[in-house]
Amino acid sequence: MIYDSVDLFAGPGGLDMGAAEAGLRPVGIEWDSNAAATRVAAGLATVHDDVRQYVPADFPDAETLLGGPPCQTFTVAGAGAGRRALDLVVGLLHRMAARESIAADLAGLDDVRTGLVLEPMRWALEAIDAGRPYRAIVLEQVQQVLPVWLAYAEILRAEGYSVAVGVLRSEQFGVPQTRRRAVLVARLDGVAVLPAPTHRPYRTGVLQDAGDARLLPWVSMGEALDRLGPFTVISNYGTGGDPKNRGRRTSAEPAFTVTGKISRNRIVAPSGLELPRFSHSEAGQLQGFPADYPWSGNDIAQQVGNSVPVQLGAAIVRVAIGGTVASSVLGVAA
Repeated sequence: MIYDSVDLFAGPGGLDMGAAEAGLRPVGIEWDSNAAATRVAAGLATVHDDVRQYVPADFPDAETLLGGPPCQTFTVAGAGAGRRALDLVVGLLHRMAARESIAADLAGLDDVRTGLVLEPMRWALEAIDAGRPYRAIVLEQVQQVLPVWLAYAEILRAEGYSVAVGVLRSEQFGVPQTRRRAVLVARLDGVAVLPAPTHRPYRTGVLQDAGDARLLPWVSMGEALDRLGPFTVISNYGTGGDPKNRGRRTSAEPAFTVTGKISRNRIVAPSGLELPRFSHSEAGQLQGFPADYPWSGNDIAQQVGNSVPVQLGAAIVRVAIGGTVASSVLGVAA
């Protein structure tokens, strides 16, 4: 099999499925044995190993680089090592662009996962230096990583790429969930853009059919899941800083951002009766996976929470490998 794209930190397959929908044949590198088990069960081409042990020459047919490095140290909910290290990470990126060794700096990071966000740049620069640059690059992360993607963009532009960077809202691409992600699209040929939304943005209290008539309505949990009757999801997280003030959404709305703790969310009927909590299959559907996706191994809730929503991935990859329609969503193209 010839693989025309390689996915770093491929997880259980969300971005790969989106890439396949966009017409690519990806192979994914994934270290976690549980996510790798899911990928294999789903029939996705998988290298179960550490991305740091590979170089672009190991995948000579790949012309597109995909990546979603671990985000735990960059998230608001995490310990914050990534946020504290943002300036350091950006500085290391510029040293990489100058072809300096940063091995000692990486060894000194508080959390090794923080340094993994630099891996796609290593792959991109090594491919350039080998005379076989990637034709397109797609990166996705939590929105707190946007400053890192902006530094990536500066470096890739200096290497001859057109780059678009911004924050996308998943529900605007048909995902039945509100989830904001920092995205980078780079193209060696043509103008890089972010994908234009296909669906309306979700706003509390705004009806599903209200808003821009040129866009489709956002997709609700009730439309995505095969449950009998309406329900309300009571979030595991407090709102407004009050842990007792749990957020609520009805089945007529998109889901809250799906995390590895989705099973802690309560689900109740209009009568107040407690209903079964989201199954792994349902959680996956809220990320755009089919109902029969073969989730395997352990920590499935975390696998689902770490995934790239399939429809969002497909939209990003399509514009990366040939899209020309400019986006109206928080993006900057050059």
